Amino acid sequence: MKILLLIAWLFSFPLSSHAQKTNSMKTDQTQEIEIKNVIENYYFKGIYEGNTELLKKVFYKDALLFGDINGVPYYKTAEQYIEAVGSRVSPENSGKPFVARIISIDVINSIATAKLNEKMYDFNYYNFITFHKINGEWLIVNKTLTDVKP
Repeated sequence: MKILLLIAWLFSFPLSSHAQKTNSMKTDQTQEIEIKNVIENYYFKGIYEGNTELLKKVFYKDALLFGDINGVPYYKTAEQYIEAVGSRVSPENSGKPFVARIISIDVINSIATAKLNEKMYDFNYYNFITFHKINGEWLIVNKTLTDVKP
């Protein structure tokens, strides 16, 4: 009987009073939709058309790009990358297929990441794009990429 009273007495204390409070991560469906629109209407479209004006609108001016292509390390500033996209034959004008898809988007407060796959020319790129919401706009602040052979 004493054991039952002791157990009942212990359970009468709220367990949460000693629990550590955690800040909840704020994810908003609206933000995810905004990022999807940025990716599709500026990033993918800019790459497909070779439209540097669209890309300039989505890349933060000091964004950096890192990765590897065919095992060779890759590094460019956003300015160098956009210039290279503008100076090559665009996928649209190449006559070769361009397939781009969003694999995932994760948003927490004013930052987000997107995992993308782009198949163009003879490449199968996987990209991890980092966004930051600056002055109300989602901008690419970092891009990492690799080419995966099928």
